[in-house]
Amino acid sequence: MGVWGGAVSAQEVTLRLHQFLPPQAVVPMHVLDVWADGIEEASDGRIEIQRFPAMQLGGAPPQLIDQVIDGTVDIVWTVAGYTPGRFPRTEVFELPFMMEGSDAEATSRAYWRLAQDTMMDTDFADFHVLGLWVHGPGLIHSSDPIETVADLNGVKLRAPTRVTNMMFTELGATAIGMPVPAVPEALSQGVIDATVIPWEVTAALRVSELVDNHTGFGAASLYTTSFIFAMNQASYDALPADLQAIVDAHSGLEFSAMAGRVMQEYDEPARLLAEDRGNTIITLDEAQVAEWRAAAAPIVETWVAEMDAAGMDGTGLVARATALIAEERGM
Repeated sequence: MGVWGGAVSAQEVTLRLHQFLPPQAVVPMHVLDVWADGIEEASDGRIEIQRFPAMQLGGAPPQLIDQVIDGTVDIVWTVAGYTPGRFPRTEVFELPFMMEGSDAEATSRAYWRLAQDTMMDTDFADFHVLGLWVHGPGLIHSSDPIETVADLNGVKLRAPTRVTNMMFTELGATAIGMPVPAVPEALSQGVIDATVIPWEVTAALRVSELVDNHTGFGAASLYTTSFIFAMNQASYDALPADLQAIVDAHSGLEFSAMAGRVMQEYDEPARLLAEDRGNTIITLDEAQVAEWRAAAAPIVETWVAEMDAAGMDGTGLVARATALIAEERGM
């Protein structure tokens, strides 16, 4: 919870930010620290944001969202899908090949806008939303090369969310859900043969040292992941109006767009690390990608039917998300 001091000129509130990646990873260093530093500077030190990476305050990544709801911590960054079924509308952006143009910035803007329309008072009603974004194109990192859908048969593959687990199960893999910090140990111990993550996080987790093959989908994006950056509602409400205004100015649509853009910008340096190691980087052509699109299409149909049955208008969510991404890409 926020800790209040006596002097107005000194620090007035301390906020604890908890997240699951090591501090040198892209998001903590180039997104969350930038956000926190900006707020500390703009508040003239009246707000202090203490940063706790790699689950230092305890618990497992799927518990982060409850930690911020119950006030154990003030702020969290987490993957929406770490609590399957909890944030159903966010899953629309994780559907196969939804992120057209492989544009994380445009898709993050679309995510924020769709959330304003459909999620703030539903999926996100229990906390104050600071940012919503997605990562760059997700790809497959594997021990053995994967080019065709058939190559997934029997592969033990880690996927991040309910939708991606559904997709890889449909495609023939043995899908295993786990938070991303568990990936290096799972790969090194043979618990999994492959994982799907964007390039940028492979550097911090040293994935290119644990597998020899990386499969990308050209200009397409097989999948992406929806993130939530959230603040405890009581902690936010306790801020005086001028400090709330500072938090607001550093959060929202433009911050979300920046976060998605930064994650994607750091894909290339991580890819070069794998290339420098001599790993095999497979880039599927349009004809090969078409096979994957066709094989994954039933997942979209299944998801839409699930959402429609639950009264959440899956058909409308897909249509609106698709239109927003196209609009943000200027198409």
